[in-house]
Amino acid sequence: MQLKIMPKKKQKHLSAGGVPLILFLCQMISALDVPLDPKLLHDLVQPPTITHQSPKDYIIDPRENIVIQCEAKGKPPPSFSWTRNGTHFDIDKDPLVTMKPGSGTLVINIMSEGKAETYEGVYQCTARNERGAAVSNNIVVRPSRSPLWTKERLEPIILRNGQSLVLPCRPPIGLPPAIIFWMDNSFQRLPQSERVSQGLNGDLYFSNVLPEDTREDYICYARFNHTQTIQQKQPISLKVISAKSSKERPPTFLTPEGNESHKEELRGNVLSLECIAEGLPTPIIYWIKEDGTLPANRTFYRNFKKTLQITHVSEADSGNYQCIAKNALGAVHHTISVTVKAAPYWIVAPQNLVLSPGENGTLICRANGNPKPRISWLTNGVPIEIALDDPSRKIDGDTIIFSNVQESSSAVYQCNASNKYGYLLANAFVNVLAEPPRILTPANTLYQVIANRPALLDCAFFGSPMPAIEWFKGTKGSALHEDIYVLHDNGTLEIPVAQKDSTGTYTCVARNKLGMAKNEVHLEIKDPTRIIKQPEYAVVQRGSKVSFECRVKHDHTLIPTIMWLKDNGELPNDERFSTDKDHLVVSDVKDDDGGTYTCTANTTLDSASASALLRVVAPTPTPAPIYDVPNPPFDLELTNQLDKSVQLTWTPGDDNNSPITKFIIEYEDAMHDAGLWHHQAEVSGTQTTAQLKLSPYVNYSFRVMAENSIGRSMPSEASEQYLTKAAEPDQNPTAVEGLGTEPDNLVITWKPLNGFQSNGPGLQYKVSWRQKDGDDEWTSVVVANVSKYIVSGTPTFVPYLIKVQALNDVGFAPEPAAVMGHSGEDLPMVAPGNVHVNVVNSTLAEVHWDPVPPKSVRGHLQGYRIYYWKTQSSSKRNRRHIEKKILTFQGTKTHGMLPGLQPYSHYALNVRVVNGKGEGPASTDRGFHTPEGVPSAPSSLKIVNPTLDSLTLEWDPPSHPNGILTEYILKYQPINSTHELGPLVDLKIPANKTRWTLKNLNFSTRYKFYFYAQTSVGSGSQITEEAITTVDEAMASRQVDIATQGWFIGLMCAVALLILILLIVCFIRRNKGGKYPVKEKEDAHADPEIQPMKEDDGTFGEYRSFESDAEDHKPLKKGSRTPSDRTVKKEDSDDSLVDYGEGVNGQFNEDGSFIGQYSGKKEKEPAEGNESSEAPSPVNAMNSLV
Repeated sequence: MQLKIMPKKKQKHLSAGGVPLILFLCQMISALDVPLDPKLLHDLVQPPTITHQSPKDYIIDPRENIVIQCEAKGKPPPSFSWTRNGTHFDIDKDPLVTMKPGSGTLVINIMSEGKAETYEGVYQCTARNERGAAVSNNIVVRPSRSPLWTKERLEPIILRNGQSLVLPCRPPIGLPPAIIFWMDNSFQRLPQSERVSQGLNGDLYFSNVLPEDTREDYICYARFNHTQTIQQKQPISLKVISAKSSKERPPTFLTPEGNESHKEELRGNVLSLECIAEGLPTPIIYWIKEDGTLPANRTFYRNFKKTLQITHVSEADSGNYQCIAKNALGAVHHTISVTVKAAPYWIVAPQNLVLSPGENGTLICRANGNPKPRISWLTNGVPIEIALDDPSRKIDGDTIIFSNVQESSSAVYQCNASNKYGYLLANAFVNVLAEPPRILTPANTLYQVIANRPALLDCAFFGSPMPAIEWFKGTKGSALHEDIYVLHDNGTLEIPVAQKDSTGTYTCVARNKLGMAKNEVHLEIKDPTRIIKQPEYAVVQRGSKVSFECRVKHDHTLIPTIMWLKDNGELPNDERFSTDKDHLVVSDVKDDDGGTYTCTANTTLDSASASALLRVVAPTPTPAPIYDVPNPPFDLELTNQLDKSVQLTWTPGDDNNSPITKFIIEYEDAMHDAGLWHHQAEVSGTQTTAQLKLSPYVNYSFRVMAENSIGRSMPSEASEQYLTKAAEPDQNPTAVEGLGTEPDNLVITWKPLNGFQSNGPGLQYKVSWRQKDGDDEWTSVVVANVSKYIVSGTPTFVPYLIKVQALNDVGFAPEPAAVMGHSGEDLPMVAPGNVHVNVVNSTLAEVHWDPVPPKSVRGHLQGYRIYYWKTQSSSKRNRRHIEKKILTFQGTKTHGMLPGLQPYSHYALNVRVVNGKGEGPASTDRGFHTPEGVPSAPSSLKIVNPTLDSLTLEWDPPSHPNGILTEYILKYQPINSTHELGPLVDLKIPANKTRWTLKNLNFSTRYKFYFYAQTSVGSGSQITEEAITTVDEAMASRQVDIATQGWFIGLMCAVALLILILLIVCFIRRNKGGKYPVKEKEDAHADPEIQPMKEDDGTFGEYRSFESDAEDHKPLKKGSRTPSDRTVKKEDSDDSLVDYGEGVNGQFNEDGSFIGQYSGKKEKEPAEGNESSEAPSPVNAMNSLV
């Protein structure tokens, strides 16, 4: 018996072997192209097809070689020829022209010699082989031009305040046209506003001039992008004379002139209408469309509403548009009559046609335009009126009808649709093929499949007319039943559940009227790999031995590989672990050996695995009752087999001294998830039967596990398999979303159903969508078992309703609920308007802007982004690299703060709206400047050239003046040997000084200096330094020398000797006891040496230890000493006055800088060591520095 395969609407993309499925081969009638596979279709002919060509209007760079593209394919490969300006272009006669091998692309080498203007003209390429000729468009080749401005003498313009003005640009005519902009000598764009703006023609219009418009460098620039050059017009000088009062006047139009004008635009282009008015005060422009409204999604205002733009114009946009200019004194109107014409555009473009001899077909070429385009036909590049007559074709206007075609009818037809605004040219071939069937799948291909799994047998074919496919089994043609086999349009035979009896030889036969071809393939069904003896749960004592058994049953023709794993990883590299064919043995078990051990058996077609848990316990001194998990159930049996239910019975295993509490039933789907077990049901430990609910189109196997208080048993052996019947899906995909990735698409995604949920073969999805806010019907497409579908050509960021419904060969799932998505976002089109800046203080500014229209965002609004940068400091004119900073404000905020600004600086900023795609255009740059602040500390302070009574200070100005410096403040005071601070002297120094000499100072004296700069706002941070005046060397040398002279030493010795002699004499006389003349006086007055010393007579001062003084009064810190280089850097100027007993009063000013001033509080401190507290001598002063 035979089974014939005919084309069906539904097809599956399947493959079951190494041979690719060539799906296009079974759809040759509707194919637009015949692929050229040199291995399979080496002798199949095909007319030429142009695959790539240069644009119709081809502007070239005259500085580079000219490359005119023309690529085509065909069988045999086509040859190429060119015409130039309508005549044959013989490239062999021009040494500068070459054609790329295997291509029609021309390369004209003008880099070495020659000029681009020589090769200017209209080129057309022809690709030809024995089946016909295809032609390219007419390619107009023109070199780009960027001419200079003609030199002219421009007289200075002098106007009174309030007058109107037009500065002409009149750029040179280039190819392509230049882009015009106005800048000054510093290449800074001139600011534009409602009062001053650039017109579409490049002129600069002033509605009224102001004195601030006075400048000598109004320069018009023309940028030619193709050659990357910029040309400059001579600067224009403008002087505006201030008048006491400017007379106000109503608006009048500077452009266009008169009350009416006409504008013509082509369909699909951008319509730009412009009205610029003068007047005082500055007029405001409004736009309306007479007898209609402006299209909301395609209308944009540019140049401060002086330009109206409508994108993608169509004939419906024709009509009268009126611009209105208003100010306080009146209004003026201008009407622009707009006519929209159209170059030709396709309604139906001709498509390639592949026919077999005797068949019929049509080529249709329909185009529209304004005016209506003329349709003309060519065949092989020749007008059809003068081409050779073909009895199989008949021309009927825009249609060619073919009947009873023959191989000689093969040709390439060109359709030309043209009017005064352009043309369309399309090539479409008619290829008549008479090809007997061919089987492309290799003969005697062997397919090996595991039992109960799907088998796919390929039969890739080709022929013209398209062959019919028949399948036979065995040499005698065993019967094939459609309820068992699935037959695909590409010739593939599918056996959904292959059984042992499916083994055999299958023959594929392809037939058409030109012949027959057949091919035999072989199918072998292998037994699945199974683990019949699984490793068992084990509880062993530390130091003992444990053995796991894993016995595998497999097809005898397949050789399995056994692998053991521990906790899903490799076994430890330890000699205690040993394996043989069926066992894993672990000797001298340790605590770390506990875990899950898995036995995996792999073959070339399938695999199986089983696991067991090893638990390591401490040795028990005495034997105890064995409490363990139950033994697995056995003798599983299926009864009462229905479409959606079955009854399962089993016999429990030994409970190992712990009663069974429940049974767990699991199932395996051998068709969709072979080897994976899923939870099915649980029943109490007293039951041995369960009624199980089943799903359609599942090949079930069941197993049972028992559970007690110790744990769960090993699974039972699997039951016999039971295949349920197919049914329609009972659920739809989840997680349906619609989100565009490009401005013109909608990507619909979903989580597909798994094989278990499919309920039958041929799982597909019906994807439906329509715009949420429209009345459009649902658009639907049926796709294969995938998870994504892309809808192209959608409007930008439009809400859509989306549905995804599952279906299979049996039917559809229930109607799904619609979800909402959005097509792709595009960059925002409009910049925020009315941007203005409020300077809060010298470091903070507040920015306000108007929100953009929601429709112009074209995506999910994420917020607004401010770009701001410092253009230049108010006190520095040097040009530096501009570093732009960015602040983003989330959501719909229309204002924000800019912190951390530099005082006394000029800033500029712009605002952009942000969506999920990116940033929109920037608003017009808005400038502002910050007020002055207090300066930073001077960069450095040095003391040089010390003398007896003078010190010279040198310093560097502050690195951040933050304004205009008005003066420097110098404060200084002496420090004596006890580190007390003397009186503070203030001194003001002009701001232009960087050096100052202090005179009339004390010699050999330490001074401390406090130095800071001032602006009109206040004083900045200070820098401190210490220095000492020099010593009087003569005095110092005298004081040192007197202590070392010999006469001084001798004198001191003589005095000491005399005192000693007097003491001896007095002592001797007293011991004699005699009286001497003054004895009476001594008796009358007590001897002062023996009188008690009064505590309060003041003769001796109060004694106080130096140690106690040192604890209460600390000396001057060493860290406050002046460095050896006499220089104090800004970061080292943190010298604290706490060591001098000074208090510090300070505060922060508005820009965050610290203002500090030392108070005059003083505390007397003792001198270090044994120094005197009296006025210091030069020697002591020098010693204090050591």
